[in-house]
Amino acid sequence: MLSDYRGKGCIDDNGFVFDVGEKFYPTATACPCVCTETGPVCHKPQCPRISSRCIRVSYHSCCPRCLEFRNSCQYGGKMYRLFQEFWPSACERCRCESNREVYCLTAECAPVHCVNPSYEANQCCSVCKQGPNCFAGNTIIPAGVKVEMDGKSVCFCPYKDGSWEPQQQAICTSRGRRQGHHHSVKEGHHWEWMQR
Repeated sequence: MLSDYRGKGCIDDNGFVFDVGEKFYPTATACPCVCTETGPVCHKPQCPRISSRCIRVSYHSCCPRCLEFRNSCQYGGKMYRLFQEFWPSACERCRCESNREVYCLTAECAPVHCVNPSYEANQCCSVCKQGPNCFAGNTIIPAGVKVEMDGKSVCFCPYKDGSWEPQQQAICTSRGRRQGHHHSVKEGHHWEWMQR
């Protein structure tokens, strides 16, 4: 760049003169400058980040730009072909799309019919290893059987319309009481219902 025009303007590499306060590009690949009385003041802008999918970059402008993208996607540090499906986890299915972006779906799990579900390796949803069950006070009892509790009551997990209800508390009936009296045990509290 020539500096013969100090105080009067600025000149670029092609000999064009710019007035003080005017914005210009000194060369074809330079960042923009503003002409001042003391000469050009040039600032490199914050350039956009080059995508990791870029395989050919041009530096013939102020900011580098991508000229060619690879025909693949990158996800979790691994490369995947276009339209390739993959499973990063047991609950997540992903696909490399034509725009070279990865889109994922996450599984939804059905409710479990137990109070102590567990997760197994390579399984997305929790399972009831001990089958359906519920709480009778602080004790876990299996569904489908009546369990005698403390010699005073018999408890069972609710059953309705041929399936176990996903309730956490057992229904308990006091021994020696008339048919129709029962109560639910919940964390030390007792409720009584009377059949009418």
